[in-house]
Amino acid sequence: MKESAKAKRIKRHQRRGKNQGKLNLVSLMDIFTILVFFLMVNSSSDVQVLNQDKSIKLPVSSADQMPVDSLSLAVTGEDILVGGRPIVKVTAMRAHEGDVEPLLKAELDYQASRARIPEPEQGRPITIVADKEIPYELLKKIMSTCVDAGYASISLAVNRQVEQEA
Repeated sequence: MKESAKAKRIKRHQRRGKNQGKLNLVSLMDIFTILVFFLMVNSSSDVQVLNQDKSIKLPVSSADQMPVDSLSLAVTGEDILVGGRPIVKVTAMRAHEGDVEPLLKAELDYQASRARIPEPEQGRPITIVADKEIPYELLKKIMSTCVDAGYASISLAVNRQVEQEA
């Protein structure tokens, strides 16, 4: 039996409807990739937060220069930490004769050997996070040890002074 023109048109229309509904995933993946890169680039901010012990009271400064991302050396009430790991006790560091403490120097040498970039002319950067009441003799020994290990670009962590409006 022969189909009418109307029946042929209905079948043709139904076949066209079955082919629709495919989603182009390539363009969707491109959009999400661009979105991820955009969020990664714009996620950095002007405030740098150093991991510090709550017992450390940083000195206040009017410094405008932001610190660079570098190795962190923290001086707590009991320990000297490099990269968050305790290396030497403060009492042992204070009792040590001489300017260069061997355990701290060994750890700094190890951290320098792990660095993938060559040592800059002005020395590797390091940030010292210490209490504002730290004795100068202890700070001098720590800084001498850092310089001896090749960390000559030393920064001291401080709290930025908030300008008060009059």
